[in-house]
Amino acid sequence: MTPYAIAQTYIGTKEAPGPANNPVIMGMYSTVGHDWVEHDAVAWCAAFTGHCIERAGLRSTRKLNARSYLDWGIPVDLADAQEGDVVIFSRGDPSGWQGHVGFFVDTVGASIEVLGGNQADAVNVKRYSNARLLGVRRAGNLAPAVTMGVREVQTRLRELGYHEVGAADGDLGPRTRAAILAFRDDNALQLVPIIDVALVDALTDARPRGVPLARAAGAPVESRIVTAANAQIGLGVMGAVGTVGSQVAPAVAEAENVRALAERAFAILGLDGWLSAALPWIGVAVFVGVIVYAVKARNARIEDHRTGKTP
Repeated sequence: MTPYAIAQTYIGTKEAPGPANNPVIMGMYSTVGHDWVEHDAVAWCAAFTGHCIERAGLRSTRKLNARSYLDWGIPVDLADAQEGDVVIFSRGDPSGWQGHVGFFVDTVGASIEVLGGNQADAVNVKRYSNARLLGVRRAGNLAPAVTMGVREVQTRLRELGYHEVGAADGDLGPRTRAAILAFRDDNALQLVPIIDVALVDALTDARPRGVPLARAAGAPVESRIVTAANAQIGLGVMGAVGTVGSQVAPAVAEAENVRALAERAFAILGLDGWLSAALPWIGVAVFVGVIVYAVKARNARIEDHRTGKTP
């Protein structure tokens, strides 16, 4: 969607009455990097214009000063203005800093119809005098500033510790949207599950997600992997001790297979005389292998928990 098309979807949005704040308008401040604003009564025409531009994948001025758009895009003569161009007007002293900004709709006699925010405290179409016009700007020379595709965003989120994103498959599915919302929440961005300029810039500059100290030093609760690994370690230790102590083949199916293979191999090599002495140590080796791999599986699961890769 174009910035103008996005702006049209907000027609009718108003400031909240009294001391309350409209969260939609507050989100506009956040989109352009001004989440410090606490009230929707702060002039928001530039925030509205910038929000629509950024939602369309272009870079705004990210300023709350309407006249900042006099340096945005390329200049256009009023006679050549098209629907959706950005128009900037003076307010108060023509040579001062105050102003108003919105999207060009049409010219009507000596007036210009503007779709803008903060027009009588709402988003609507209102007429402004041509005499107040400071400039018309067009985004024709601005390429979309969203430089990351879905797969790149997923990869970057994983690098930053947002492992709930899942696999980097290029699909903007529910897990990816959840990870985007989590990252936006951690970085004071507007809570919308989209990839826009603000998100890409934040991903580029962000530091890895912190892991709570309690989690970093803890272990997963009721983990089936850890439980199974502990059971394997226990059985492996018991089997190894039992093998050495009894000097008989291990009492588990895997070790019986090892014994049969060992008997045949020793007979072929003419070493069957050594079999009785070597067999217990073969059994021990089997159980030690079980223990080693079980320990690795358990440690890997705990490490994934402590680094935030798994719940």
